[in-house]
Amino acid sequence: MGCQKGKLMSEKIHIALDAMGGDHAPKEIVFGALNGLKTHPEVNITLLGRQSSIENVLHGQDYDKKRLQIVHAEEIIETAEPPVNAIRKKKNSSMVLGLQMVRHQEADAFISAGSSGAILVGGQVIVGRAKGVERPPLAPLIPTMDGVSILIDCGANVDARSSHLVQFAKMGSVYMEHFVGIKNPRVAIVNIGAEEDKGNALVKETFPKLKECKDINFIGSIEAREIPNGYADVIVCEAFVGNVILKLYEGLGTALLGKIKGAMTSTTRSKLGALLVKPALKETLKSFNVDDYGGAPLLGLKGLVVKTHGNSTRKEIANAIGQCVTFTEMKINEKISQKLQEME
Repeated sequence: MGCQKGKLMSEKIHIALDAMGGDHAPKEIVFGALNGLKTHPEVNITLLGRQSSIENVLHGQDYDKKRLQIVHAEEIIETAEPPVNAIRKKKNSSMVLGLQMVRHQEADAFISAGSSGAILVGGQVIVGRAKGVERPPLAPLIPTMDGVSILIDCGANVDARSSHLVQFAKMGSVYMEHFVGIKNPRVAIVNIGAEEDKGNALVKETFPKLKECKDINFIGSIEAREIPNGYADVIVCEAFVGNVILKLYEGLGTALLGKIKGAMTSTTRSKLGALLVKPALKETLKSFNVDDYGGAPLLGLKGLVVKTHGNSTRKEIANAIGQCVTFTEMKINEKISQKLQEME
């Protein structure tokens, strides 16, 4: 792979980036890497993928070549491929090589906009679960009226058990406290009502267990309509529910933005009004742009793996790089492991 065992360029945070993953690869991924290098001088990046394709994008760009390297990976894991087979058979894919770098501590983090299923399988099989972790969850930050909340799990474990959800609550609490800076974050479980006896079998079984946890700030149930208002900092659910919430969140945000833009440009009068409110509206809408929050880390692994949207732009990739920097500097994985060991 062209790098030595052990952390490469140890004086900096080293991030491996899947240049071939996502709808806009490699162009948006590569430009995201270049933006990340400019914004974060403490970072070195390895781009994994077909070297000629990456070099074509880099041609004519001004960047510090000492901080950016390319590892050639001939194979690409496609979105439609069965994840287990893809990880097992495509050993020379950009995704597998990137995950191997994290496993062998040649990189501090791996970012990919590629197949979600392959990342989930590869994260657990190649990087491996941290001690005490039953199931690693995907945990994106989502915008709310008060800032951000963490949605955990949003896609990794559709058949979760109550013990998994309790761990999700603890992992999410650590992440929000040390990554976002919220002391004693409020934890809630997604439900169809506020009453303790509401919900399906999984929620009814999990609720009392969360209530008994003394080391988290459990506030009870949260209905989906309350999530955007920021009523809780850690939103706990199994992956099917979480993924539906996330996709509806993103789709509704896009639809509303389109409606607002259409209304503001429909007549001459509305166009004049739009000029007056544009600065304030732009700032408000910016806070609800999911690209600003990077990707979804797969928490509970022995190393950091971050999944970004399949349609990630350079902006989201650059923000994911910044996310990895903070995650690494704050030693989030170590804090999660410590928290879970305290449970035993």
